[in-house]
Amino acid sequence: MPHALSDPAGPDHLGLVLAAGGGTTETVDPSGSVPQLIIAAVVGIVVIIALITWLKVHPFIALVIGALGVGIGAGLAPDKAVTSFGDGFGATMTSVGILVGLGAMFGKMLVDSGAADRIVDTLVRRSSRAALPWTMALIGALIGLPMFFEVGLVLLIPIIVLVAKRSEVPIMKIAVPALVGLSTMHAFVPPHPGPLVAISTVGANLGTTLAFGIVLAIPVIILAGPLFARFAARWVDIPAPDMFGSRGAVAPAGPGSGSGSASGAFADDPAHPGREARRGPATQDTASLPNGKSDFTRVISEPRSPSFTVALLGILLPVVLMLAQAIREATAPEATGSWVSLLDFLGSPMIAIGIAAVYAMVFFAIGGGMDRSAVAKSLESALPPVAGVLLIVGAGGGFKQVLIDTGIGGVIADAVQESGISVLLVAWVVSALVRVATGSATVATVTAAGIMAPIAADLSSPMTSLLVLAIGAGSVFLSHVNDAGFWLVKGYLNTTVGQTFKTWTVLECLISVFGLLGVLLAGVFIR
Repeated sequence: MPHALSDPAGPDHLGLVLAAGGGTTETVDPSGSVPQLIIAAVVGIVVIIALITWLKVHPFIALVIGALGVGIGAGLAPDKAVTSFGDGFGATMTSVGILVGLGAMFGKMLVDSGAADRIVDTLVRRSSRAALPWTMALIGALIGLPMFFEVGLVLLIPIIVLVAKRSEVPIMKIAVPALVGLSTMHAFVPPHPGPLVAISTVGANLGTTLAFGIVLAIPVIILAGPLFARFAARWVDIPAPDMFGSRGAVAPAGPGSGSGSASGAFADDPAHPGREARRGPATQDTASLPNGKSDFTRVISEPRSPSFTVALLGILLPVVLMLAQAIREATAPEATGSWVSLLDFLGSPMIAIGIAAVYAMVFFAIGGGMDRSAVAKSLESALPPVAGVLLIVGAGGGFKQVLIDTGIGGVIADAVQESGISVLLVAWVVSALVRVATGSATVATVTAAGIMAPIAADLSSPMTSLLVLAIGAGSVFLSHVNDAGFWLVKGYLNTTVGQTFKTWTVLECLISVFGLLGVLLAGVFIR
């Protein structure tokens, strides 16, 4: 995507910025004096944070109020502020909304068909006791690639508990790597809403960002996952909680945890009746314990599931298509021909994720014994849970456009450029501050991306992708009591607040800091 050029006139004339919804540029006349713009921006951000944290207003409403307040406070006419917000909202939803919807459908089919179960079961059964933490990190990353964090967490918790009980490995050695794999993918890798909206807002190349994100995620997952898990198991030595239920359904343990919408999504599985009618033959399952002993043998008749190969291909399909298109752009940018057109078409985000969704509808459904009615119900139920996320993402795009149209973006860009501080570090700090204040990784990402968008106009395409990853790293920093994920993990693992800080909060900080260090290191070699 083309980027705006820096303004040669300097800070006295706020320069060229990226126009909403396209790659063209236009000169923005500041809507007020520089002090007025700065005050409006600071007050607007404070208002957004206060509404979310103090008054408990939904982030969508808070972003709408904050964005319009910033526009009017910066000198835009009220109708112009509304128009600017609407333009940004529409442009963001056009580029991100479709992808989030398709990704949610794919993730729901992955769960309802039993494909996710198949991947987890296969990998765990082929792992030795010593390799289990590494296997759980891989499982967390694979499940986290196409699925939202909360859904992936609900899916993984029964596996974490079961593996810890049967292997007699401390539960933190099992839970921490899985949670790190899940959270790292959520922060760094599309098609998660955070990275997608950051990519759209700053004009980064999705394929390049995807490639950089996967490369960055590998050392982050290793360091914050299996390696940190050794320390976490010493700091918090607790037994695995008793929370077994039917396949695909588990309730959080411990008082005050609540059922939550995430667990309810599995308890009310719309594809369950279709799978129940197509159960496989009954088999005996022996729960193995050390020294060759077993404590029970049960007769089960599990629902049919897609094969491991079919499930894995479905998860990797959109990644491979988008990476192939990005590699073609990097290695043969001037190439032409029908193969180039086909590769560019298949590698475009909407087509790649759309193909994956269709693949899931056909092959996951066939392997999972789902009829057309079950598939339809599964797809239908995938969209309501992401409606709130889509509205937050769209409002973040509207907020970004207001910052640009008022000229505030130009002020921020000039200030960062004159300070000499790394743009990547600034992006991380902004995202981390909003994250700590609001507790929402998505709000932190969309807010930081909007603030950093004008600065991205002066960056190369690879640096813009690193900017997205810096924002993503900051968005998971210091999860604490205002973060829903904090309470989900506490409830599911039945830890105390202090134990949750020692494990979950620390691992989120490690993901954030290691991610920042990786981005800064890459920034030394990439310009």
